[in-house]
Amino acid sequence: MRKLWGLVFLFAVLASCKDDKAESTDLKEEIAEIKVFEQPKEIKKEFGFDLDKFNVQLDTVKRGDSFGELMIGHKVDYPKIEKVSQDYKDTFDVRKIRVGKPYLILKSKDTSETAQVFIYQNDPINYTVIDFRDSVKAYKERKEVKYVEKEASGIIETSLSEAILDQGIDYKITNDLSEIYAWTIDFFRLQKGDKFKVIYKERYINDTIYAGAEPIEAAYFEHEGRPIYAFAYESDSLKTMMDYFDEEANNLRRTFLRAPVKFSRISSRYNLKRRIRYYGNKIRPHRGTDYAAPVGTPIMATADGVVTESRRKGGNGKYVKVRHNGTYSTQYLHMKKQKVKRGEHVRQGDVIGWVGMTGNTSGPHVCYRFWRNGRQVDPLREELPAAEPLDESLRPEYFEYIDPKKTQLDCIEYVHPPEKDLLTSIEFEE
Repeated sequence: MRKLWGLVFLFAVLASCKDDKAESTDLKEEIAEIKVFEQPKEIKKEFGFDLDKFNVQLDTVKRGDSFGELMIGHKVDYPKIEKVSQDYKDTFDVRKIRVGKPYLILKSKDTSETAQVFIYQNDPINYTVIDFRDSVKAYKERKEVKYVEKEASGIIETSLSEAILDQGIDYKITNDLSEIYAWTIDFFRLQKGDKFKVIYKERYINDTIYAGAEPIEAAYFEHEGRPIYAFAYESDSLKTMMDYFDEEANNLRRTFLRAPVKFSRISSRYNLKRRIRYYGNKIRPHRGTDYAAPVGTPIMATADGVVTESRRKGGNGKYVKVRHNGTYSTQYLHMKKQKVKRGEHVRQGDVIGWVGMTGNTSGPHVCYRFWRNGRQVDPLREELPAAEPLDESLRPEYFEYIDPKKTQLDCIEYVHPPEKDLLTSIEFEE
């Protein structure tokens, strides 16, 4: 009986081993099958193309390059080049490729290596595709962009740009703030302790590549103790470009900019009893406001108008004069060169010339003169007319829109400026 049970146990063990072996074999086969499919080849796709299917050449436009010569050099037939230049002017103007702009040429993988696709990168986000395969076609595309909301704040110690750049924030924010408040704050007279807060978005390509900042959505600036809110707002009812309004729906724009140049300084104010060194320190009325700036700095029209003079004359040097309406005119002296001619219409902020030293001047600057009813006055003392406020019918929608943004601004804490030379003020004990 004992022998019989021993045989039964032996058969059971052998059967179990056989089953284990079978299971092991099945498992190996399953693993083998998984290994075949677990790592499919990654497709290198960019600009909407599988780059592995082409020989890829990445380059930048160099001085003297033209679209036609680049394509002929890569074996594209002239009729196809002509079709791009004639039929796709609105999509891709072949005359306007710029030095330094990157481009890709996707070439066939055969021995001819003929260019099949040309991709011109207009900027980090936008690009234009010229597809020479089959019938020629051209189209514009955008890379996928991720938008990340950001908040920033600061307390001014020396300048707005320093308060922003010290935090590693895009310089565009400095420029945008100066433009938003260009009509309401004199940025040449910022005070230590002035404060700001902003809400904006940053763009990222592929989640990691920084592609610049979007326009400011909401801002707060406290200048000499006076708080000024600014909210970007555009509505189908406005039928205009985006503008900035305060918390009471007043437009922050004025009909005139406070200054004709950005980030300059006033070197001499309007003064009817000023002594001028150029004339032997004699008292001679100075009916302009001088803004010192490097030669070549762009000079902007401070308001919409028509150019009435653009010439060179005596001590004024090269200058431009603009008539804005029946009440106001402005003049810009000592230019290096004018950009506009008599009779041209200019818009507020348009570049009309560049800072120079022509005429009677001891250094590079623009002398800005301001007429009201035919009489020269001090523009810094003028109460400049404001733009139209938001229409009453749009205000309920506007107030509802800005309410959460105002709350968000109010909750932002100020980033204090870094301590200067902190180590020199610390005493160490032995």
